[in-house]
Amino acid sequence: MHESLIYTTLAPEYFARLEQLQRDCYPTLGEQELMRVEHFASQYAVFAEGQVVVLDGARVIGQGSGFFSDFDFANHAHSFREFCDHFYFRNHDWGGAYYYGADISVHPDYRGRGIGKQIYRVRKDLVRRYNKQGIVGGGVLPGYALHKHSMSPQEYVRRVVAGELRDPTLTFQLREGFVVRELLQNYLEDSASDNWATLILWENPEYRHDERSTAIDAG
Repeated sequence: MHESLIYTTLAPEYFARLEQLQRDCYPTLGEQELMRVEHFASQYAVFAEGQVVVLDGARVIGQGSGFFSDFDFANHAHSFREFCDHFYFRNHDWGGAYYYGADISVHPDYRGRGIGKQIYRVRKDLVRRYNKQGIVGGGVLPGYALHKHSMSPQEYVRRVVAGELRDPTLTFQLREGFVVRELLQNYLEDSASDNWATLILWENPEYRHDERSTAIDAG
């Protein structure tokens, strides 16, 4: 991690630059799957603390977004847009059991420098501070584009988990302590993965079952 990079929380002066970052990071996603200024404005109003912004000087080069929510693993099927309230995060629940990781974006020029790892560290600290059970989210599968003509997404994920194949996103998430709970069909419109994603979970090892979250809804 480069010491010159600053990890901070969402603020209005970053909204437009974050919209551009989405376009720079996700060229294979459908236009309706990208967050825009109005989405970041809502996320700021609802739960600014849960939104990480990474700066190199004045340049926005990374971000991590999410919100607190309950999650029913027995009824796991969902789409990215629907679960995230069409990216407005107005369904954020201070009393929710999990942090739902909506997105981590690192500009292509800055990948491989440990930025995603640091964003996850910030998220895990947030989860520990509010005594949440863990982090849950849907993970894209960019590496599947190279294999989708020869294997199913289920086989691809199995082989990535087994270490036989490497996926730029899932391999990183596995190294961060996440496990794959399920596969999600039609999670988001992504030509690389044929709209498939993984349902991933990181469990907070410090979660205290006998204590409620100390989060207070400031209204």
